[in-house]
Amino acid sequence: MTDLPQRATSSRLDPYADRYAARTAGMTVSEVRALFAVAARPEVVSLAGGMPNISSLPLDVVGDSIKDLILTQGPTALQYGGGQGDPVLREQICEVMRLEGIEAHPDDVVVTVGSQQAVDLVTRVFCDPGDVVICEAPSYVGALGVFKGYQCDIVHAEVDASGLIPSALEQAIVSTKASGRRVKFLYTIPNFQNPTGVTMTPERRTEILEICRRHDILVLEDNPYGLLGFDDEPRPAMRAQDPGVIYLGSFSKTFSPGLRVGWALAPSAIREKLVLAQESATLCPPPFNQMAVSAYLSNHDWQGQIKQMREMYRERRDAMLDALEAYMPAACTWTKPDGGFFVWLTLPSGIDSKAMLPRAVTSRVAFVPGTGFFADGFGASSMRISYCYPTPERIREGVRRLAGVIEAEMELLETFGATGPIPGLPIRGAEHPSTNTQ
Repeated sequence: MTDLPQRATSSRLDPYADRYAARTAGMTVSEVRALFAVAARPEVVSLAGGMPNISSLPLDVVGDSIKDLILTQGPTALQYGGGQGDPVLREQICEVMRLEGIEAHPDDVVVTVGSQQAVDLVTRVFCDPGDVVICEAPSYVGALGVFKGYQCDIVHAEVDASGLIPSALEQAIVSTKASGRRVKFLYTIPNFQNPTGVTMTPERRTEILEICRRHDILVLEDNPYGLLGFDDEPRPAMRAQDPGVIYLGSFSKTFSPGLRVGWALAPSAIREKLVLAQESATLCPPPFNQMAVSAYLSNHDWQGQIKQMREMYRERRDAMLDALEAYMPAACTWTKPDGGFFVWLTLPSGIDSKAMLPRAVTSRVAFVPGTGFFADGFGASSMRISYCYPTPERIREGVRRLAGVIEAEMELLETFGATGPIPGLPIRGAEHPSTNTQ
């Protein structure tokens, strides 16, 4: 009898571990995504996710627009499209960006599958393994995941209540160059930053751009929340000052995250590379989704809809800030955003937000630990809490529960002593942002 070949066995959890590309080592579970299953439980007040609240959308108008789209342009909407995106939508995107002072031509717009894909395409086009991307500290967890996935080295530069600190950026650039490494670009969220909620001042925007010009460094401006300010008209984008800035936008926060339509505005040479990368990744962004967004923009008062959203989010922001003032221990501090979705809460010394999370979930409240927003293990003393999705009543109850968990942690520390940080090691996120706190 012929012996049949036996399938190799292994005691490893993943028998394919030695076959993966080296870049998969940078692919880690997002601390935000990992919370979704728990946070979705109805008894848990989730202050974790950054899901837009689309309850105010006129679904009848959206439904009629999509019905008409299928009846009148179905063969086009359901077919392949161009890698750069629908020409009509690109013209409309230019009108959207004009609200932030950007004058652009539709030919320089590349439609993407959400702005997340735009971050991926820019990184694919520019970065080799070991190249440096400078990010704010803290920064958006989704972008950090992309940079790690392409084996970039992430160097952080601190933020405070006025946004990215120019001297911190300068120091990060100089120290990186001194180590023989090359900075490919600065990644920044200047408006209502995720996760801190802070906004870069006009003076700092000008100074940051000047520093990057002097050092010949690209700026990648990610601006998903720019139209969601509570008190003022939209701030001029950094791209409005410098046509060399690569600007990323999205309809996820101002219309529908489920349609996954974003865009990149880039100088012509870069745009061509992004289109090639787009075609390699997806052939084309989905025409149906693009045309659905275009129909919405054409058939509805989308600016009036954004105004309603701003008022709704302002009410929720106010509920969160009022609850923090009423319930939080005096040793806690927090940012006070004037737009967007998020508050950055810094805990009393010695409390680790990630270690505290299971006890918070037991108390039926969820948040995102600060460590998820740093590439270097910092942020344990902070957390991101979101006000965009829950009702004001749920926000107040969630903050009350969270304050109870923090007070219990403080009592444990007082009774048993704090393990705390290593002496002399700074906890990034504890110091910044600081001047816009309680």
